[in-house]
Amino acid sequence: MASQDWVDKDFYKILGVSKDASDVDIKKAYRKLARKHHPDQNQGDAGSERMFKDVSEAYSVLSDAEERQQYDAIRAMGGGARFSAGGAGGGGQAGGFEDVFGNLFGQGAGPRTRSGARGSNGYSNLPPEFADLFGGGGAGGFSGGFQPPARKGADRTASTTISFAGAIRGTTVGLREPSGEQIDVRIPAGIKEGQKVRVRGKGQTGPAGTGDLMVTVHIKDHPFFQRDGDNIRVHVPVTFPEAALGAQIEVPTLSGDLVKMKVPAGTPSGRTLRLKGRGVSTAKAAGDLLVTIDVVVPQNLSKEAAAAVEAFAKATADADPRGTLAEKARL
Repeated sequence: MASQDWVDKDFYKILGVSKDASDVDIKKAYRKLARKHHPDQNQGDAGSERMFKDVSEAYSVLSDAEERQQYDAIRAMGGGARFSAGGAGGGGQAGGFEDVFGNLFGQGAGPRTRSGARGSNGYSNLPPEFADLFGGGGAGGFSGGFQPPARKGADRTASTTISFAGAIRGTTVGLREPSGEQIDVRIPAGIKEGQKVRVRGKGQTGPAGTGDLMVTVHIKDHPFFQRDGDNIRVHVPVTFPEAALGAQIEVPTLSGDLVKMKVPAGTPSGRTLRLKGRGVSTAKAAGDLLVTIDVVVPQNLSKEAAAAVEAFAKATADADPRGTLAEKARL
């Protein structure tokens, strides 16, 4: 960079920071702009390549306390001074402007790789503390394209099928690795069909650590209980007299206990009654037990039972449960 460049270029403006910006703000601004304009991200864009070099030059000077102080002092002089190859009057006056710029840019005190040389990666002024920004840090650090930060290994997946009871109460299953190692997977109480359980540190190994094992859980059906969210649905049969006159019946629950439930008089088949707190218990709440009443019609009646039903039919002959169907079915 020629001596006059320090007068002509406003490094603060290039980085988009104020003249009293802190080192942290300068570094943050450089990192953002360098990512945006890096040539590997903008191939064929001459404007971005120039901008990348400019921000690199600006950061090279402003990130060095001594060079920043000298840059500020020279900028404060204004742009009126002009410099020659030799000293003032050709005599190489000691302490002249050329001596100052020679020291600053490596023209009089030997090469300065920080501000003048092109690095082995082909781009000048990339500070070593930003070598990881684009996957650099060695010879040809930019040639491989943008490199993301090191990450942990990928997660692995597996699946398992457990009993309905295991899903309700919680259980532990053992998964066998091809190597023979067994991985114990703890299944929490209340888990639902298709939910996943994470086993930390049992995935693939990577530069930044080991991934996890994600286990998808499937649940076997139960012949009586049906899961509906955190609620449990069951169908309970009752006799016609129980439904017509009302009754108190016993209903099985998930705990294995029988709980008493009142069936109101006149309960039709298909009505669902609710027993609160008798569903699936989780760490957050407990669901309900939803009991659907099924009125059972007897298949074989004794003579006495048949006579009783006939007497009931005569006593309720004026009842017509289908009396409003025609009106409902009218188009």
